[in-house]
Amino acid sequence: MSVVITTKLEVRMKKYFGILRKCALFAGADDEDIQSALGCIAPNVMKYSQGEMILRAGERAERIGLMLSGKACIFQEDILGNRNIISQVFKGNLFAEAFALREDNMLSVNVQAEEDCCIMLFDARRILTLCPSACRYHVNLIKNILSDLAQKNAVLTEKVSHISQRTTRRKLLSYLSAEARRAGSVDFTIPFDRQQLADYLSVDRSAMSAELSKLKSEGLISYHKNKFTLLE
Repeated sequence: MSVVITTKLEVRMKKYFGILRKCALFAGADDEDIQSALGCIAPNVMKYSQGEMILRAGERAERIGLMLSGKACIFQEDILGNRNIISQVFKGNLFAEAFALREDNMLSVNVQAEEDCCIMLFDARRILTLCPSACRYHVNLIKNILSDLAQKNAVLTEKVSHISQRTTRRKLLSYLSAEARRAGSVDFTIPFDRQQLADYLSVDRSAMSAELSKLKSEGLISYHKNKFTLLE
């Protein structure tokens, strides 16, 4: 069950400053800027248990989320229960901003806690409207959210490139190659288990596992759980 933390803003948020300093929303901010911005956007902090739904498709997205601790999964699901994983949300990541900032803010995705989560939520309208106190950091908040959205658009474009490949083998090689480039090494760790990877690439898990075994036997890759190495 979700729990709202209702202590005063200063006390509630002070312990999270270490995370906030490193997240995209507060890029370029010092502690004074962060404190000022928090007073402007007036966030709530909520806790969710592992497996709990944070947001559901069909709901209105009026608030933007920032993961303070834990991990969540963003996915779509059809009436038969087939999942398409869009992305994962890690500590310091924003989520739901692409929906909350639209005029039509209806969600087409679900967000579910994969671990116990602590999340900062704030009204999107407070971002779009300059505060009466003329918070000096407010314009930077808008710039940082736009930058974050641009980065996520690039990530989604990359995913489209993976799933548009014609075979499971090509989808796997496209994804694994991209992860190696991102890690800057032929040795890397992916953020998915096997079922999640199959859902992310929109392929059958059994067929994907068979293709991974074939790639391994051909000497193209090696792996153990979610740790991979590209051999050629």
